[in-house]
Amino acid sequence: MTDLLKALVKAASLARKGRPLSAVLAAQRGLAPARPAKRKGGAKTKVSRKPQASASLSPRPAPGSFISGEFTCPQGTLAYRLYTPHGSPLRRMPLVVMLHGCSQSAVDFAIGTGMNRLADALGFIVLYPQQSQSANLARCWNWHNPDNQKRGRGEPAVIAALTRHAMALSRANPARIYIAGLSAGGAAAAITGAAYPDLFVAIGVHSGVAQGQIGSLATAISAMRGRRASGPSGKLRRPPPTIVFHGDQDRVVHPSNAGAFLANLERSKPGPLLSQSFAGTSAQGRDFTRKVYKSAHGEILLEDWTIHGSGHGWSGGHAGGSYTDPAGPDASKEMLRFFLARRRQAPKQKPAVKSDP
Repeated sequence: MTDLLKALVKAASLARKGRPLSAVLAAQRGLAPARPAKRKGGAKTKVSRKPQASASLSPRPAPGSFISGEFTCPQGTLAYRLYTPHGSPLRRMPLVVMLHGCSQSAVDFAIGTGMNRLADALGFIVLYPQQSQSANLARCWNWHNPDNQKRGRGEPAVIAALTRHAMALSRANPARIYIAGLSAGGAAAAITGAAYPDLFVAIGVHSGVAQGQIGSLATAISAMRGRRASGPSGKLRRPPPTIVFHGDQDRVVHPSNAGAFLANLERSKPGPLLSQSFAGTSAQGRDFTRKVYKSAHGEILLEDWTIHGSGHGWSGGHAGGSYTDPAGPDASKEMLRFFLARRRQAPKQKPAVKSDP
């Protein structure tokens, strides 16, 4: 502003001296915008055209924290709990999504399965989505509803979007994302894992129902009682590698439902399946049979555990949680063994094509 006043005073003085042209030029110089000063060395100032980030990434949850939150996307809203294990905050750890059963909460399921304790021991993050009573009075996942059985729709879409949110928040390893559940949560895990094979590397189902021709509550109850309708017709897309647990004395979800996972795998036309069977007894005296189904190339596609004498409860779970069978083999530990042995392979890059000289 001081330079402008000086220029106008000079222009007036020149006009009084009879030099009108010089007066006009002096006034124009005063009204012209100031040029930026040149940096030393003659370097030019570059103007960045890239938009600046509005905010930095949210801080990663502290090691050992069990935070709560609520997530909303176009398909719906879910509350959740997220456990970050003790250990290095810089590691990109695997993430396991755990879907509770009916009448359970995220905290109850965490206690019963003991997943947080295993997370500290093995180094992985645990996400517990929680169904709301407004969506289902008994807090069951609505896996029987056709609106919740497809990619991009309903509960599978919300669970997948929440998983991606948790991955970003916790800096999880995108090549090592897994999903598991109990009962209704097991059915929802099977549906969601199959709908998003690009997200979930492997699936764990405990006392749940496999995908099939279930489109109503009535057909779901029929399947749970062992009167299951025939499976999907035609060829199915091969599901991610799956580990299944079921008690042969389950009075809530009939044990015959475990066999539907093998039937669905066979419908996906995986080629010849090689099977092995192992018998064992848990430290607490519970007998079990473990069957492993491999492809001709040796890849394990399905692992099926039958817990003899067990009912509708998480095998090897903690008595402090609901629906657990502490006497059984540790389903949580075995699921993590199955999960952590698998990771998504990076896509093979095509060799560069050399151009002619």
